Amino acid sequence: MIIVIGSINLDLIAKVDRLPSPGETVSGSGFTTAPGGKGANQALAAARAGVPVRMVGAVGRDSFATEALALLREAKVDLSGVGETFASTGTALIMVGDDGENIIAVVPGANASVLPGDLSKAFLKKGDVVLLQHEIPLATVDAALDQARAAGAITVLNTAPFQGDAAAFLGKADYAVANETEFDLYGEALALNGRDRAARMRDFAAKTGRTIVVTLGGDGVMAATPSDFLTVAAMKITPVDTVGAGDTFCGYFAASLSSGLALDKALARAGAAGSLACLKPGAQPAIPLAKDVDQALQEAS
Repeated sequence: MIIVIGSINLDLIAKVDRLPSPGETVSGSGFTTAPGGKGANQALAAARAGVPVRMVGAVGRDSFATEALALLREAKVDLSGVGETFASTGTALIMVGDDGENIIAVVPGANASVLPGDLSKAFLKKGDVVLLQHEIPLATVDAALDQARAAGAITVLNTAPFQGDAAAFLGKADYAVANETEFDLYGEALALNGRDRAARMRDFAAKTGRTIVVTLGGDGVMAATPSDFLTVAAMKITPVDTVGAGDTFCGYFAASLSSGLALDKALARAGAAGSLACLKPGAQPAIPLAKDVDQALQEAS
């Protein structure tokens, strides 16, 4: 079972010719809404990867909540751990340029009410994979890492969005997943040693005894364990929209670990899923199905 403890949003997405500079107004060519939130995105990715998923989070008692949960319900994600609050459902305001790049502002809303006391809804047990991010209070993430370890569960912590205070508990996660910018920032906070990123990754793994995974976009992914270092090339694609690619990677990575895949194969499957997610607009709508990911991997090999 994958237990995702994290955020649930409704994404408000504007398509623009190019992303604006500070203080600049640009014209948009389209507007859509779509379910989002890093937690919900990763839960849907894990479900589409073919494993059972339970979601722990919160939404508001508003019109956005139904749409925010729609695709999770469709994918048969267990939503018994999702509470309702008087705060608004979380929202993400997203602008996507013609080149596929994006800028995002997130309003946490109900996500800020996901507290350590809510972790009882996770029903953690040995063998579960617990997937976490930084869009709920960091105290809850920290407590979840401790409770998962006590229960004998495996933890995957996506270090996004960057929050300096999270550096204190990154080493508790069995697998920490960061993009290159996030890892460099955490590397400074943790005073990691090494002349380059790979060396600092090795230093993190050696000091913590855990595995660090760093995604590099079109350059693939690297991972350092206490005893090994792996690199996996990215699929060659022309991106349409990169929103949600990292979340797709994390969901498929957790699902692959839960299914017993070795680290190198889990990274390759997650990387392929993340690449395919860039070929369609939106976050959750673009998350590929397992059969499409496996076909892409077969063709690539």
